[in-house]
Amino acid sequence: MINFSESTWLVGQAQPHGEASSDPAHAVVEHAAEAHASGGLPQLDVSTWPGQLFWLAVTFTLLYLMMWKVVLPRIRNAIEERRDRIADDLDAAADLKQKADDSSAEYERLLSDARAKAHALALGNRAEVDKAMAAEAAQADLEIAKRQDAAETRIADMRTRALANVETIAVDATRAIIVQLTGTELDDKSIQSAVSDGR
Repeated sequence: MINFSESTWLVGQAQPHGEASSDPAHAVVEHAAEAHASGGLPQLDVSTWPGQLFWLAVTFTLLYLMMWKVVLPRIRNAIEERRDRIADDLDAAADLKQKADDSSAEYERLLSDARAKAHALALGNRAEVDKAMAAEAAQADLEIAKRQDAAETRIADMRTRALANVETIAVDATRAIIVQLTGTELDDKSIQSAVSDGR
């Protein structure tokens, strides 16, 4: 690659200063060397600023239109969709919370009803149990009274029989004693009268 300064030096060596060259390549190289020798960047050359400003305006306008018509609507749509999705999620969450609150209230109501029914059932069962226990106690008292009456009747019969046996035994013993002491036998009526008087 040939540097402009080198080409200028080569041109200067090839021809004497001030002489024109008929070679077109030599003219292009000479023109480039003059532009380079003027110094600075081409975009800082004031003579090129109108074109640069024109293309800057065109480029800015195109970019602005592309942002306005393509990019910004997409960003706006994305933001709207996100906002709508968040609003829908918040609404769904509020609905779920309301349903949860309703379910909790329904559960508390059912639990309260169940407790009330259980309490009423327990009271009813207790009343029935008390009634059944009172009936059984009355039946037991009646049975005990009957058995007591029967026992007292049997005791009275046994006492009567025992007294009769005692009286018979006493009569027999008295007869045996009288026979043993006096050697005579008395009749049963006299002995029984004597035993009865002795009681």
